[in-house]
Amino acid sequence: MKKNSTKIIAFILIAIFICACDAVKRVPDGKKLLVKNNILVNGKSTNDETASNQMYQKPNGTLLGYKLRLNLYNLANLNPDSTYQAKFKNNPGLYERQSKFLSAKQVDRLGQSFLYKGIHEFLKNTGEPPVIIDTTKTKKTLLRLKFYYFNNGYFNVKTDYTIDSIAPKKAKINYNILTGPGYTLDSIRTTILTPALDSLYKTNPEPSVLKSGNQYKTSDFEEEKNRITTYFRNHGAYFFQPTYVTFDIDTIGKKNKADINLKIGNNNIQERDSSRSEPFKLYKISDVNIYTDYSAANAKSKITDSTTYKNFNLYSYKKLKYKPRAITDAIFINKGSTYSDTRTTLSSRYLNNLKIFNYPSIQYEVDKRDSTAQSLIANVYLTPRKKYSFGATLDVTHSNIQDFGIGASVSETIRNVFNRAETLEISARVNVGSSKDMANPNDNFFNVSEYGFDTKLNFPRILMPFGTEKIIPKRMIPSTSIAAGFSKQRNIGLDKENFTGGLSYNWSPKRLNTVKLEVLNAQFVRNLNPDNYFNVYTSSYDELNGIANVYNTTPSNVDENGNLIISSGTTGFTNDVLTEKTVLTPEDEQYQDVKSIEERRVRLTENDFILASSYTFTKTTKKDLADNNFYQFKAKIESAGTLLSAVSNIANLQKNVNGNYVIFNLEYSEYLKTEFDYIKHWDFGKEKVLAVRSFFGIAIPFGNSDYIPFSRSYYSGGSNDNRAWQPYSLGPGSTDALDDFNEANMKIALSAEFRFKVFGDVKGAVFADAGNIWNVLDNVTDEKAKFNNVNDLAEIALGTGFGLRYDLSFFVVRLDLGFKTYNPAHEKGDRWFKEYNFGHSVLNFGINYPF
Repeated sequence: MKKNSTKIIAFILIAIFICACDAVKRVPDGKKLLVKNNILVNGKSTNDETASNQMYQKPNGTLLGYKLRLNLYNLANLNPDSTYQAKFKNNPGLYERQSKFLSAKQVDRLGQSFLYKGIHEFLKNTGEPPVIIDTTKTKKTLLRLKFYYFNNGYFNVKTDYTIDSIAPKKAKINYNILTGPGYTLDSIRTTILTPALDSLYKTNPEPSVLKSGNQYKTSDFEEEKNRITTYFRNHGAYFFQPTYVTFDIDTIGKKNKADINLKIGNNNIQERDSSRSEPFKLYKISDVNIYTDYSAANAKSKITDSTTYKNFNLYSYKKLKYKPRAITDAIFINKGSTYSDTRTTLSSRYLNNLKIFNYPSIQYEVDKRDSTAQSLIANVYLTPRKKYSFGATLDVTHSNIQDFGIGASVSETIRNVFNRAETLEISARVNVGSSKDMANPNDNFFNVSEYGFDTKLNFPRILMPFGTEKIIPKRMIPSTSIAAGFSKQRNIGLDKENFTGGLSYNWSPKRLNTVKLEVLNAQFVRNLNPDNYFNVYTSSYDELNGIANVYNTTPSNVDENGNLIISSGTTGFTNDVLTEKTVLTPEDEQYQDVKSIEERRVRLTENDFILASSYTFTKTTKKDLADNNFYQFKAKIESAGTLLSAVSNIANLQKNVNGNYVIFNLEYSEYLKTEFDYIKHWDFGKEKVLAVRSFFGIAIPFGNSDYIPFSRSYYSGGSNDNRAWQPYSLGPGSTDALDDFNEANMKIALSAEFRFKVFGDVKGAVFADAGNIWNVLDNVTDEKAKFNNVNDLAEIALGTGFGLRYDLSFFVVRLDLGFKTYNPAHEKGDRWFKEYNFGHSVLNFGINYPF
């Protein structure tokens, strides 16, 4: 029955697609469906994306070559109301018969139901009407193409078009472009009427975009205008605009060449009914006035408080609430300095970054006190945000641990805490969730819970006992963050308490570069229920129990079924093996297995204390959220325990029985960790984007540690990693994910994803994810889990698949289906496509794009 149902569904789907494949179903007689635009430049087809964007008409969109939206539209009944009424006209008495079972009102409503009307409205709105060739739009496209090639230096371009029928009611348009020879720039000279600007132009260290010998491009002339304007306005030319830059282009007597004369006239000044021109002036700043509590309501009120600090004038309509330096440190416009657009922009950016003002405004006026009229007064208008703001959120969550969760949080932000623009954030959160992978003896749906508190104090400057202006100048927008937090997890395996605290410095060396220096990052993880270990890590229990079934010699270790009792029996049997009270010896494989299981148990149940420092550098070329042509590079290096070991050595502290130093009766972690993350996006237009990511991370334990804490180790798999595997279920190395939560201290990850539009806000993607984790230079002895040499790169797993994304503007909902394409857990020669089927596929739910 199940097979028959599948066949019936498949037959219906095939029938729908066959019926829908009549692409010209709604193309009127005598008209043609546009199936292709072909641009022929000098007789050869071109794939120039910019030229293609000149089209007024483009063929109907496709999904993997299939015109899905057109065929959905063709399936729709465009006049469902008429069809419904016609049913009764063609069948007299049908209306009366249906009215006997349903009221007349219900019969009328039936025509508005989803079955009769709604489904057709959905198909029509989701689909796309056929693109029918319109010669008027074709001619407008041809004119656009002519201008496009003309603006690229082909002054003698000739254009025409032909429409070729390729099937009944189907045609393609050929746009024929004969460019002729391209014109190049010959001599380039300047005519600048204002002497001051002429001097600036000649001293500009940045070379001109226009160069003799280059082909003529209108875009180069626009870029040159902007280059000149930016330089002039950063050197005092307050009233200068790009429109003052013009070009005379002379081709007379030239063969495919053009002489260029760059012209900059004087300043045009409009005065009532007349205008006049005069040379541009270069302005200096005579005063900087800062209004610290400006609003539209008090704009005409009287100033009641004021002060002067380092040539800045601060005014307040009420009592001044800020220490002057807190504001002046954010302003780069100085009295006596030359007017500069860059300084203005930098000041606005810094003031915004303080997070205590709404939309700061900087305005300039000519200082009437200056008889030469070459001075500007800078007025900075600041509108304070509320000192206290409360926030609350309710979220549905999904993570590597939780299959489903509901979280709530409340937060309070206090601004200008110490009157120097500091912000204090206090938040509390609670989360309950469900995880099928956790120990859940009562089979409760909500078997995961967590609550926590966090505080963060941010200072808009570097807090140091000495000045840092020469090292990190204020133009880099430096800040200091002091954070502390506590969280407690219940009913998820071992149960944990997590205490964190840290001190970090942040700054931006360049506009799109950021640096984070964590001087102190402290974490204390306390396991509350270590005796529950084998209830959580059932794979380890099954392996240990299997060995005990053969080698256990202590009856009290097992229950009436012969299984090890958790935790007294597991502890007893492990101790018996490791103290050689059983027949197993260190040379036996089972002995080594028990030792490995115990080492992992100790590592995952021990309380961890981590005191680390790290340096993170991030560079991106992403301009805004809509930018899909960028790259991002992130590098991080972290050192933990080094400072504690240095203090311990100097103080000559005693080591414990394991040969390690302890603090508060706890062995602290010591390791060196480094990570590199690179993301690149290519935008191919038409909402097609190729995104790739590469990641490498390694953490080496040394000194006081021979392994990496679980919280700082790596895992593989999941919705943001290799999507063909569940989180923690890939690796290490060629092991077959023997443990419940597989992790290691080295990771390689490579991903590529091609994204495209399906219809409306629905996007599609095909992807390939490669990578794995390994153990290296730690206490793991399993050769399959270790990375020994480059030959182990053959253990990089590959997952491929496809997915759908629905764009809700403020976030993207994502579904991905991953297939195990190359699984290193299998024997060599049997790794490709062994589990490439739906039965072994993994469905991932995610929020936003994976990278």
